Amino acid sequence: MKQQVADRMRGISAFYVMELLQRAKQLEREGRDVIHMEIGEPDFPTPQAVIDAGRALLKTGEVKYTAAAGLPELREAIAEHYVRQYGVKVDPGRVFITPGASGAFLLAFGISLNPGEQVMMADPCYPCNDNFVRLFNGQTHFVNVGADTEYQLTADLIAQNWRPNSKGVLAASPSNPTGTLLNGADLKYAIDQVHRLGGCFYSDEIYHGLIYDQPAATALAHGDDAFVINSFSKFFGMTGWRVGWLVVPDDFVEAAEKLAQNIFISTPTHSQHAALASFTEDNLAELERRRLEFKARRDFLYTNLLKLGFKIACKPEGAFYIYADCSAFTDNSFAFAGELLEREGVAVTPGRDFGKYRADKHIRFAYTASIDRMAEALTRLERFICR
Repeated sequence: MKQQVADRMRGISAFYVMELLQRAKQLEREGRDVIHMEIGEPDFPTPQAVIDAGRALLKTGEVKYTAAAGLPELREAIAEHYVRQYGVKVDPGRVFITPGASGAFLLAFGISLNPGEQVMMADPCYPCNDNFVRLFNGQTHFVNVGADTEYQLTADLIAQNWRPNSKGVLAASPSNPTGTLLNGADLKYAIDQVHRLGGCFYSDEIYHGLIYDQPAATALAHGDDAFVINSFSKFFGMTGWRVGWLVVPDDFVEAAEKLAQNIFISTPTHSQHAALASFTEDNLAELERRRLEFKARRDFLYTNLLKLGFKIACKPEGAFYIYADCSAFTDNSFAFAGELLEREGVAVTPGRDFGKYRADKHIRFAYTASIDRMAEALTRLERFICR
């Protein structure tokens, strides 16, 4: 009898941008010049201080397992980061080091979500979050959001869409793909609303640090009951090192420890030691220089996309994405992105990667390329839309 793939895989969606990336790499192998504005990965190299710290650990040869919850020194450094950055005290015992933010999501949903329970998310949102929920036989309840709420779930939207089997709400601030924030007051109202309804609040904060116009608020400033996901990938520039973290409520510490022991054993040891160097004064100064460069890129791309006729409902306040309405040029952003890549060698991400709500009318541009490269991309883009 033919073996069958697990039923849960029927609901796991493909990550369409990876198909575009694969095609872009093929074009490059054929000698084409491709400008990459599709993948959410900074173009800056890993900071030298981080490389040196990882190399130093490797040279000792003592690359052994750490505790499942992570290197104690790193957990303490992250707790100190919350004090320094937000004025919030966090018990290091609630901090769990994970293989990237993806590992943090798996740990958070694994210890809190029962089969059949729903997690509310904004549409548009990062596509893998839905798949994490499905992996634990949960359900995602997407709520359409637009410019009127800056693409965020507000307390009112949460109350209006809460269902008997709702487990909680996942909010991303800054958001992927829109780069918008929940300000401190709106974040507090949303958290309070979820707790009044008896649910869990999951706060995706992986783009914290990459903020340009106003400070970002952490859910931990409004109590100890939120699950907070963060990562060394984006602001700290350590994508391939695969180090993230999860802060859990006190009642979930024992469960998180047990599950981490079983599904991770531990996050790569050399990566954890390397991450420790992220918090040195010199490294933070380098990361600040990079943040200012991202801000300049955002302003350049935002201004020029508007000039070309794209509509941008909300100027992004964080991350490194612009979610642009391309309906002036097409009613099929997926086909638009594919043709743009083939004709002009510019890789962007179609809206369908981020949900269904007005997805065919939107493109995500990642400003993870230099201004010079983006200027060339814009020249090609103008040629494409004026063909």
